Amino acid sequence: MDRTEGADNENSLAPQGDPEPARGSGTRRRRWVRRTAIGLPLLLLLPLLSALTALRINYMGDPADDTRTRDRDALWLGHAWVDGRKKDADVTALARRLQGTGIRDLYVHSGPLEHDGTLPESVYPRARWFIDAVHEKLPGVRVQAFLGDVLATESPDGMRLKEPETRAAVVRSARQVLDTGYEGIHLDLEPLHSGDGDYLTLLEAVRRETRSRDARLSVAAHQIDPLPAFHTVWGGITGHPKWWSQEFFGQVARRVDQIAVMSYDTMQPLQSTYGGYVAQQTSLALEVTPPSTDLLMGLPFFHENRFGHWNHAETVPAAVRGVRLGLSRTDADRARFGVALYIDFAATEADWRAYQEGWADE
Repeated sequence: MDRTEGADNENSLAPQGDPEPARGSGTRRRRWVRRTAIGLPLLLLLPLLSALTALRINYMGDPADDTRTRDRDALWLGHAWVDGRKKDADVTALARRLQGTGIRDLYVHSGPLEHDGTLPESVYPRARWFIDAVHEKLPGVRVQAFLGDVLATESPDGMRLKEPETRAAVVRSARQVLDTGYEGIHLDLEPLHSGDGDYLTLLEAVRRETRSRDARLSVAAHQIDPLPAFHTVWGGITGHPKWWSQEFFGQVARRVDQIAVMSYDTMQPLQSTYGGYVAQQTSLALEVTPPSTDLLMGLPFFHENRFGHWNHAETVPAAVRGVRLGLSRTDADRARFGVALYIDFAATEADWRAYQEGWADE
């Protein structure tokens, strides 16, 4: 059968009275498709635009005058300080850099932990030297062992906190570095999903060890749900929940001496929305952190451009202003509060100046 014949036969089957309704139906269908193509993106964008607008509004206003350093700030340090690359002159320069700031804790990277929770002493051979040098040049500043690992929460490889033997090994590793002279343990285990009871059990065990030695236990904490149960929704879409519930954040905060929020890598496109987001995170964290725990908000002392972190948006001035706004609105007189700077080897002079002028200078 040729194409013409087929077309003739098809036409012969069509109603012979009025062909216009068929053409009208097709026109209406095309209009519906065009309207959907335009309207659906707008419908999806409206919640996003509303959220960004809310964050920009949250960035407005003036922080209270007395929302400045409480001399409880912290600085994350890279591994070079304990593996032999740094020398006496570097510690002298660090002491000069920290003079006049509110930094009282140094989280020096001394791992990573093995997936089974153990920690080879060979990875921090110069730790004792660094601790002694800090005590000499920076009296009153504590040195904590920054220990981290990847958790097997989103891939088959990593540390498994559900295994009691692994948790016991982490406690032994904490004891090991405290024997070296560290004055605290700073844990950074990621990605850590909200509601992880094995993590809470681990914190309780490590804190018993640190308290027995008059040492500190601190943790790097995930951000808090910007909307209720947002981590559940996001996790269902991406497989990476990212946020913690506010309730779980409070449970963690009650089991440690210091909790430092990783308030960067926020996916915010503008300084104003990033600052508004940090202000919100500060308020959410203050609401559930007990007065006996130091709450520290992270400042982005690093510079990257990738999905999740835009260098032009996530700036130190925006973060500092956001921290001060959140503190002003929620608990302006809170004593056990500060900021934590991530990380020393990526920081610029502009970062240090913004911290000093925006937060450390009284």
